[in-house]
Amino acid sequence: MISPLDRKLLRDLGKMKGQIIAVSLVMACGLAMMIMTRSLIMTLESTRSAYYQKYAMADVFANLKRAPLSVAERLATLPGVATVEPRVAVEVTLDLPGLSEPATGHIISLPEDGGPQKLNRLFLRTGRFPRSDERREVVLGESFADANGLKTGDSLVAVINGRRETLKICGIGLSPEYVFEARAGETLPNHKRFSVIWMNYRALAVAYNLDGAFNNVVMDLAPGASPQPIIEEMDRILAPYGAGGAYLRKEQASAQRLDDELRVLTSLSVAYPLVFLSVAAFMVNAVLARIVRLQREQIAQMKALGYSSGQVGGHYLKFVLVIGILGTVIGGIAGRFLGSGLVDMYTMFFRFPSLVFKMDYSAMGLALCISLGASVLGVLTVVWQAVKLPPAEAMRPEPPADFKPSLFERVGLTRFFSPVFRMALRNIERRPWQAVFTAAGLALATGLMVLPGAMADSIDYLLTFQWNKQQRQDVAVFLTEPGSGRGFHDLEHLPGVIRAEPIRSVQARLKFGHRHRKLSVTGIDKTADLNRLLDDQGNAIKMPEDGLIMSAMLAKIIGARIGDEVEVEVLEGRRPTLHIPIRGLVTDFAGVAAYMDISALRRLMKEGDTVNGAYLALDHKRWDEFMRELKDTPAAAVVMVKRDQLAAFRDTTGKSIGIIRKLYFVLATIVAFGVVYNSARIALSERSRELATLRVVGFSLAEVRGVLVGELAILVLLALPFGLLFGRGLALFIMSSFSTETVRLPIVINSSTYSIAILVVLTASVMSFALVSRMIAKLDMVGVLKARD
Repeated sequence: MISPLDRKLLRDLGKMKGQIIAVSLVMACGLAMMIMTRSLIMTLESTRSAYYQKYAMADVFANLKRAPLSVAERLATLPGVATVEPRVAVEVTLDLPGLSEPATGHIISLPEDGGPQKLNRLFLRTGRFPRSDERREVVLGESFADANGLKTGDSLVAVINGRRETLKICGIGLSPEYVFEARAGETLPNHKRFSVIWMNYRALAVAYNLDGAFNNVVMDLAPGASPQPIIEEMDRILAPYGAGGAYLRKEQASAQRLDDELRVLTSLSVAYPLVFLSVAAFMVNAVLARIVRLQREQIAQMKALGYSSGQVGGHYLKFVLVIGILGTVIGGIAGRFLGSGLVDMYTMFFRFPSLVFKMDYSAMGLALCISLGASVLGVLTVVWQAVKLPPAEAMRPEPPADFKPSLFERVGLTRFFSPVFRMALRNIERRPWQAVFTAAGLALATGLMVLPGAMADSIDYLLTFQWNKQQRQDVAVFLTEPGSGRGFHDLEHLPGVIRAEPIRSVQARLKFGHRHRKLSVTGIDKTADLNRLLDDQGNAIKMPEDGLIMSAMLAKIIGARIGDEVEVEVLEGRRPTLHIPIRGLVTDFAGVAAYMDISALRRLMKEGDTVNGAYLALDHKRWDEFMRELKDTPAAAVVMVKRDQLAAFRDTTGKSIGIIRKLYFVLATIVAFGVVYNSARIALSERSRELATLRVVGFSLAEVRGVLVGELAILVLLALPFGLLFGRGLALFIMSSFSTETVRLPIVINSSTYSIAILVVLTASVMSFALVSRMIAKLDMVGVLKARD
């Protein structure tokens, strides 16, 4: 049995269904974002957890030069160590018929006896593991196989320790160690030119003179074991064997990249929905305030008939309940739809045996609580006004507004304005708080339009900055081992090389206070012009005679500033510990790095003209000739082609951010139209008697429209500059959440972005004004003048 108050509620909702839908859609936009991001977080976290557990993802990783297998047995006896698996891991060049550039393969050995892996076990998508008696059978990474159209039974050519070998693909697989599959030192996947490959231990170890030895080890810790003492003891044991320093799973490149993505999603699940819900709260407040003002007599009658203040207050709070439930239902459906669509985007970055979208249904309940909470907070004062209104006072019409001349009229600013425009100004001044709240909602809607454009501007700037201003080389080549100047001479004289600049990178652990990071300190020539170091203004930084130039993000991570002295623990050669001052900070947007003058680095390492790579500028007419020669260069382990890196960025990060940007644009457009339409409808419902009176006394329809539209137009124009300012702040906040240790976005907002935001809001305003103008033309003047709504 529906109560009389609920029947009244249904009638009121039917009369204002357009406004209810508009407010619910704005609320649904924010809730859809929250439900989508929380569901994506749950999907990635649960899939990762199950994958890591089922396929035994290791806890500790370490690389070294060469150690006998007996050393691995010694590591297994350390307190707190559960499992140790020694491996051989090498970088090789892959020669594919369809690629002019050499691809890179990272080959990891499988257990010698053909038994199962203890850690980082393979998931076979198709095929089988290599037979123990087969020297050249391999399991190929799925991403590379898909990108190059390879399948089981196919072959590929690899340069293994200087010899060209034909490898037969017996299986296609995945490993929890390479959920994010990218070359060492790269922060973007390039599936067409990089693959992880698994091969029998014996065949790989013999090829690299590592039979009975290992150069890579992974370890699983016992539950509750403290990792730091184990890592310190592990480093001590492996130091004589050229170890580069052990590190935990959270520092492993693939796991770290996935952690960064989850941090970005967590930030987005809070910040962006908060803005939408704030806009919705403004709108709910405006709608309910209008209802209470227009239903003063009805409130008095309800109280006179015996309804308590609590029942009256509950009746008006049900408006909020309806909006909240409707917004949550629409937001839940939209969040599920968007999440299931976006989960496919993550396969561009992360490879799991199966990645199926999982709806976080707890987020639905949370969304309902948040939407109702935000709405109730927005209308508490309005409901309180309805509750405390005495019946005798409520039966009287609301006191008329102050009809004294407005401030603009008193100072003489309006004498050149038409009567219609003066009416609009006067009404705004008589209801200042209503005008402020309406303008605030419009400003929030305008600000939301800035973010999508800012993301596009930042991507464009990044492409110019990273691949035109900073990285001006065509190719970066890294050698299998550091060598003398002869190695650089050979690279310099490859066909087509116009300019070459040497690289000497040294594995090290940088420490400042209690913070540290393991990375390569890269020595470059102080006159280097191919891979330039730039500050935040895009100006080249002059390499000092001594000291470090490091990424601004790296300095932030370790808490250091220019002038501070950092401890550099070198993890190769004689393994000296150095204390080097920071001389400058470089602006970069991928990973973190530290640089030195190559001569100064060589002096500190007490070595000659050692190099382990070079930046090369090429004559593009001889590109194919250069690549053919490079494929036959055994010393070249890793080849990074700039145009391939740029294409990989466009296909992965650029594409994913573009999808998110389009989503934000659509949501912001819905909000802009909803806010303007809701404001116009409220203004029409509140002033219908005044507008009808103007028509009766002789004002034309165009003049009557001008009174209402002029008032809203003034508020829109006042809100635009504040909205643009808010939008800039929102873009700074949201886009900073994209800034992680692995990938960052510059924050750039062009004037065209502000122009588009203004254009969209003005378009939404014109459309809303057109709808309201039609309603004004259809006003029943006699009916409106007889009674209030």
